[in-house]
Amino acid sequence: MEFDFLEIGLVIGAGIIAGFFNTVAGGGSLLTLPILIMYIGLPPSIANATNRVAIFSQNVFAIAGFKSKGVSDFKYSLLLGISALLGAIIGAKIAVDIKGELFNRILAIIMVAVVLLTLFKRKKAETDQSESLTIPQKIITTVVFFLIGIYGGFIQAGVGFLIIAALTNLNGFSLIKTNAIKVFVVFIYTIAALLVFILEGQVNWIYGVILAIGNSLGAWFASRWSVKKGDKVVGRILVVAVIILAVKLWFF
Repeated sequence: MEFDFLEIGLVIGAGIIAGFFNTVAGGGSLLTLPILIMYIGLPPSIANATNRVAIFSQNVFAIAGFKSKGVSDFKYSLLLGISALLGAIIGAKIAVDIKGELFNRILAIIMVAVVLLTLFKRKKAETDQSESLTIPQKIITTVVFFLIGIYGGFIQAGVGFLIIAALTNLNGFSLIKTNAIKVFVVFIYTIAALLVFILEGQVNWIYGVILAIGNSLGAWFASRWSVKKGDKVVGRILVVAVIILAVKLWFF
């Protein structure tokens, strides 16, 4: 396979940006997927599968980054991760092809609603930082993450916003802790989704590894940087990310 340094640089650069946004907010795959499809020329199904190699690697580095700063919740993350993994197996096998301008616009509205709900919850919680992990809430959150796993297994783009909304609103977690749990959950269910795509021969490993280099660098930096900056800065990035996502889905 022939490719030039400009092509490699573009893919790695896109990966760095995507890894950063995926770690502190979400929507990074809406940058990498178009590049893999429109610039590199991969078929959409191959691009979707290949992107999972980068997502897997990205979250390994993000988990390590958060852990190095003392931010983690292994037991709860594992519970939600297993639930999402079961959903991701279903999502990755779904044969229905969801396309069209209407779907994109509906998704754009949902993403805006999600981030507004999340930020409203955080403002309300500024005077009450207590987390809520009652048994009923754990059950509800586990079910929600099974559904999120189905979506994430089918198409990765935008799943970070759904996870952030679930954890901040159902459990009252800070954005920093939410992101630490998020990257662990995505890591777990990506194992299942990636395995399905590998068995179906959908992964382009060359571009997957190149993209993974960029995503991993972006995730490592973002995980450590976000802990230093705190919830307010992460919240602002979340707003920027969701606006970009909504504009892209609505108009493009």
